[in-house]
Amino acid sequence: MSRLREGLRALRSAFSGEARDWTQGPIAPALLLLSVPMVIEMSMESLFALVDLFWVAKLGSDAVAVVGTTESMLSILYALAMGVSMAAAATVARRIGEKQRDAAATAAVQGVLLAVLIAAPLCLFGGWFAPRLLAAMGTSEATVAACGGYTRIMFGGNATILLLFVMNAIFRGAGDAAIAMRVLLLANGINLVLDPCLIFGWGPFPELGVEGAAIATNIGRGIGVLYQLSQLHRVGGHFRVERRHLRVDPPVLAALTRFSLTGMVQSLVQTSSWIGLVRVLASFGEAAVAGYTIGIRVIIFGLLPAWGMASAAATMVGQSLGAKDPRRAEQSVWLAGRFNLAFLGAIGLFFVLAAHWIVGHFTADASVAAFAVDCLRTISYGFLFFAFGMVLAQSFNGAGDPWTPTWINLLCFWLFELPLAWFLARHTALGAAGVFWAIFASFALFTVVAAVVFRRGKWKRMVV
Repeated sequence: MSRLREGLRALRSAFSGEARDWTQGPIAPALLLLSVPMVIEMSMESLFALVDLFWVAKLGSDAVAVVGTTESMLSILYALAMGVSMAAAATVARRIGEKQRDAAATAAVQGVLLAVLIAAPLCLFGGWFAPRLLAAMGTSEATVAACGGYTRIMFGGNATILLLFVMNAIFRGAGDAAIAMRVLLLANGINLVLDPCLIFGWGPFPELGVEGAAIATNIGRGIGVLYQLSQLHRVGGHFRVERRHLRVDPPVLAALTRFSLTGMVQSLVQTSSWIGLVRVLASFGEAAVAGYTIGIRVIIFGLLPAWGMASAAATMVGQSLGAKDPRRAEQSVWLAGRFNLAFLGAIGLFFVLAAHWIVGHFTADASVAAFAVDCLRTISYGFLFFAFGMVLAQSFNGAGDPWTPTWINLLCFWLFELPLAWFLARHTALGAAGVFWAIFASFALFTVVAAVVFRRGKWKRMVV
């Protein structure tokens, strides 16, 4: 009973955001306590996409195709957000491990400033050129005319995406994963309520169709960002942003920018490959794109919680290296990989067995459902590989070594995945399914390469 009470107290402290020293004590409990709020946080992030898709699917395959195409283009924005997030999280984690709280607060402010500087021009460009971007992705003129407003609003509100990503990464790097979890619970709860109201005009709300989904998402994320800003000044956390930190610090901003650029390239290489995959699928018609959109949204719903464990490993690596304990950092990575393998393996098995049932909740169109089921099952086979791969990639980033996963991403997702997808889809009997098998194969290759490079240990000597 005493162990049970201790465990419950530890969980309560993890969810409350109580400051803890993650550089001391047993590794397995630390990983689990750090990862639980991160897993919940990532589950909430994945719900954003899934909730939108559930309601938008009721508007027809054209609306679903536009959401999917927009999401593939926004993957570039997510890559930029991930780049700044990697830099901010790794820098804050290293400063916390070194017990330099004031420097951690300075790094946090510069990370937020960098996100704002990136968001402003993207808001103007994406909002203005949204219809042309959709057309360039192979979307029909009629669909662009009917649903293009969704793309315009999503690009116009990109600041909420960037700030939400970056500030949650800052909290995770500091070990305050509970705050990041609460942010996503708040933002997603608002989106969950507003989505059907604004899409279908329930109650006093106007009927806005697919544009309503974009507005609901941006409102939810925007309120989440306001809550994040309030928590940066919270008393009793791992660090506290005060008025004296609210200034431009050129050396820190420059260092974060250099780190972020590498992280952006890394994420762009990986996420922009999804644009190429959508372009290959577009040649098979909008049913194929809509089916892929449904399948990949469910896949992301499964993968994002697993990123919570990977992010926990990155935090442990960054703080352990800051505390001059590389052995603890390496042990944390391999243990997190095993935990993630069990977690993601179970999710993948469920997706394979229940694919028809899951897809049936999103579409009644038999042609769309066939593509979605094929996509969901095939990519889920790769979960057993990618469970370890994502932990290894995040651990490189947590150590302040973003170039290594960048080169691995380039090899696996551009030089291997895209050509393979094109060849299998266009020159074999697999057709559109060739794209899904190419994704599976790239997951496997990514993990093998990352494991070989990780064992060499160069990441242990990185300076942040």
